[in-house]
Amino acid sequence: MKATAFIEPGKVEIHEVSRPDIQKPTDAIIKIVRASVCGSDLWWFRGIAERTRNSLVGHEAIGIVEEVGNEVSNFEPGDFVIAPFTHGCGHCAACLAGFDGNCLNQENGGNGGYQGEYLRFTNANWALVKIPGQPSDYSESQLKSFVTLADVMATGYHAAVSAEVSEGDTVVVMGDGAVGLCGVIAAKLRGAKRIIAMSRHEDRQKLAREFGATDIVEERGDEAIDKVMELTGTGADAVLECVGTEQSVDTAVKVGRPGAVVGRVGVPQKASMNTNNLFWKNIGLRGGIASVTTYDKEVLLQAVLDGKINPGKVFTKEFKLDDVQAAYDAMDQRQAIKSYLIVND
Repeated sequence: MKATAFIEPGKVEIHEVSRPDIQKPTDAIIKIVRASVCGSDLWWFRGIAERTRNSLVGHEAIGIVEEVGNEVSNFEPGDFVIAPFTHGCGHCAACLAGFDGNCLNQENGGNGGYQGEYLRFTNANWALVKIPGQPSDYSESQLKSFVTLADVMATGYHAAVSAEVSEGDTVVVMGDGAVGLCGVIAAKLRGAKRIIAMSRHEDRQKLAREFGATDIVEERGDEAIDKVMELTGTGADAVLECVGTEQSVDTAVKVGRPGAVVGRVGVPQKASMNTNNLFWKNIGLRGGIASVTTYDKEVLLQAVLDGKINPGKVFTKEFKLDDVQAAYDAMDQRQAIKSYLIVND
C-alpha cells in the first residue's frame, strides 16, 4: 500500500509498505478515504521537533472499516468512520471522566499511517466514531468537515470547554490556524456573544468572521492586550489559546478579566511559564490534549450533520495522496490554511 513517510526536515515521500494486519483483538483495519496535514505535523517537517526517519505520518482521517478484531463489537466491515488521533479505550479513569485524549490504555508507538491507504486502529470498539451511511452519501464539503472531527475541530472545541465558554460570554481566540478558527466555531456553538479573533492574515480573518468572530485584533504583545482592553473594558470572560508560543500564552493570560479561564490547546513550545500572572488576577488555566471521541459523539458529529457548523472550510487546498509533498509545502509556506488529502474514492 502507499503511505507517507518522513524523510528529513522539509521532505516527505510516498513509500510502498505492507498493508497493516490485525495484531490485537481490539484492533480494526481502516481503508482511508480522506486525510489531512495538521499544523502540528509542521513541527517535525520544519525540524523543530525530532522524528524517526522513514516513519509513517499523519493523525487525521476518515475511512471505511475493512476488518475488526474479535473484541470489536460496535463496528463491522463496511462502516464509515472518523478515526480520531486519541485512541481512547472508553473504560479507564481518564476516559470515564471525559478525557479520552489522556486515555490510560493508549498503546505506545502510535498508529502512524493516517496519510496512507490503510491504517491499523487500536482501541477501535470505543474510540472510532461511526458516521451514518457511506462517503458517497455526502458532499466533498461535508467529508472535509468530518476529517476535522479527527482532530482540529475537536481540539478547538476542547479549548472552549476548558475555558468554560458560556452563553453570552466575550471570548478571545489566540491563533488563526485551523485549530484557532475551529475555536471560533466552538465559541459560537457554545453561545459566546462576542468573539475576538487575534489574526494578522486577511484570508484567515475573513474565515474567522464567517465562523462567528465579531472583532479582529491584528496587534501582538502589549499592543494586543491594550486593544482587547479597549474593546472590552475589562478583558475577556474566556480565552482560547491555540498557538503554544510563549508570547501567545502570556498574552492569553493578560487579556482575561479577573476570574477568567484560559483554555490552552496550543502545543507548548517552552517548558516554563510565569504562573504569577495567573495569581494576581485569579485567572484559571486548563487544557491539553483534546477529548476527540467524547466531543464527536456528544456534540460535534451531529452539529456537522445538522449543518450547524462547517469546519471543513479550513481546508483551502486539496491534493491527491501522491502529491503529499506539495500538501506539506503549501502549509509550510502559508499558501494553505490546511491541506486536504484525497486518498481513496
